[in-house]
Amino acid sequence: MSRAEPAEVPGAVKAAEAVEAGSPGARETRSPAGRRPPSPLWTFGLLRSELATTVRRWRTLALLGVLAAVPVLVGIAVKAETSGGSSAGGGNGGGPAFIAQITNNGLFLVFTALAATLPFFLPMAVGVVAGDAIAGEASAGTLRYLLVAPAGRTRLLLTKYTTVLAFCLLATLVVVVSALIVGALLFPLGGLTTISGTRIGFGEGLGRALLIALVVAVSLVGVAALGLFVSTLTNSGIAAMATTVGLLITVQILDQIPQLHALQPYFFSHYWLSFADLMRDPVYWDDLTKNLALQGLYAAVFGSLAWARFTTKDITV
Repeated sequence: MSRAEPAEVPGAVKAAEAVEAGSPGARETRSPAGRRPPSPLWTFGLLRSELATTVRRWRTLALLGVLAAVPVLVGIAVKAETSGGSSAGGGNGGGPAFIAQITNNGLFLVFTALAATLPFFLPMAVGVVAGDAIAGEASAGTLRYLLVAPAGRTRLLLTKYTTVLAFCLLATLVVVVSALIVGALLFPLGGLTTISGTRIGFGEGLGRALLIALVVAVSLVGVAALGLFVSTLTNSGIAAMATTVGLLITVQILDQIPQLHALQPYFFSHYWLSFADLMRDPVYWDDLTKNLALQGLYAAVFGSLAWARFTTKDITV
């Protein structure tokens, strides 16, 4: 976090307090102790400030830049490899899912880019933002400013988690938009063939691509909750980010060990690539529903642990 970033938060708190103080009836709603309950305007102002601060950080912009570059690199690599008439992946089925179909339809670059970024790049970016959510404020000395304002720890934690969820959607859309642009520039567009062998129009294919993007974004809510919980355990933003990313890598490794097959369905990453079932006709919902249910379970468990830890934590910085 740069020096300029911590100063933004207290300013946002003061601005939100000013909005609340100037709202009608604010003086009458003061408690006997002189403090007034936070108004919806205060909550909206805090959320807006969190979103703006998160997106403006150089670290966040760098992460989004890396995500946007992945479809560009994949598209250029496929174009260069197939320029001589050979098939993508060298004809041996290598590479991410859907990569062999990119040359026939640029829309498949969206699916390939999501398959390439979801195992590591997307969750790593989310883990960095989530891990820094609380610990970053503590290490910068701004957490007490936020808690002095009439937000309450629960409301602040929910605001932080909402911001991380918004970043999950933003990061996924960056990959999708980049892939759409590169796919349209380098490859033809049109109707496409599903995994089941049926043909669908370009409009329906684009709709499925957007639905897949939404499913991918929802698939990251478990990592977001885990990172937020880790962020409440330490006052070091770097330690929280490193721990979250380390846990992510560990789970990914464990998910590839055959001897742990009995435990793997409970790993948050196990059903991530089930989004490919949305390209079947009819759609296979079994693994998709398992993935969404598992993400909801992780969000509930680690969200509750983060709330229990943060509401009882001594804030000394």
